[in-house]
Amino acid sequence: MSTQNGVAASKPGSVNLKTLIGAALAVAVVGAIALDTTVVRIGSENDVRQQAFSPESYGAEQFPKIQAAVTEKAVAASELATAIAADKKAAGEKYGVATSTGPVIPVSFTAVFGDRKSNYNEVKIDGLPPEIVVRVQTGPAVNGTDLRDATGSIEFGQFTNQIQFQDAGSAINNEMKKSVLANLDPATLSGKTASVIGVFKLINPKNWLVTPVKVDLK
Repeated sequence: MSTQNGVAASKPGSVNLKTLIGAALAVAVVGAIALDTTVVRIGSENDVRQQAFSPESYGAEQFPKIQAAVTEKAVAASELATAIAADKKAAGEKYGVATSTGPVIPVSFTAVFGDRKSNYNEVKIDGLPPEIVVRVQTGPAVNGTDLRDATGSIEFGQFTNQIQFQDAGSAINNEMKKSVLANLDPATLSGKTASVIGVFKLINPKNWLVTPVKVDLK
């Protein structure tokens, strides 16, 4: 006996070929998904919640590294001034780390703090030509990303976007304030002598705005 439209009836116990193919494909898909899936335990190192960028943690981790690198490479201010006067570009290439707006240079000096203006104090450094004005950022606001850019090891490509990159710079500045500026009273610095290590961006050779990594009062 034939079924309607002339399609042969399946024999009892037989399996339709399309059903077999469909089942095989389903198994293959499930297997592929399983191979491409990583099981993540909540709270483990791979937990995405643990991978969220924390500016505070980043700043706390990076500032000591930056501080150590700047301290190791810092050049005496008098030596820098002489080199910059002779050839600004060559001095930036020799002593600094290039950025899109100018090289960031590590510097060290002993100076007498002058009066406080806004968020910085001018300093007087023996051996420096009088036409060179040096200012040290003493807070509470610390501007710029010179600390972030000082070593050349922190790059935009390491971050998700520009906002995160800027947040990293601000977090490093904040950590510097906790580690360095918290030990100073900017209102009473005038007239005091200190050894300073820091960085500045070489834009105007006669105007240095130094962001410190160490300030030791005498």
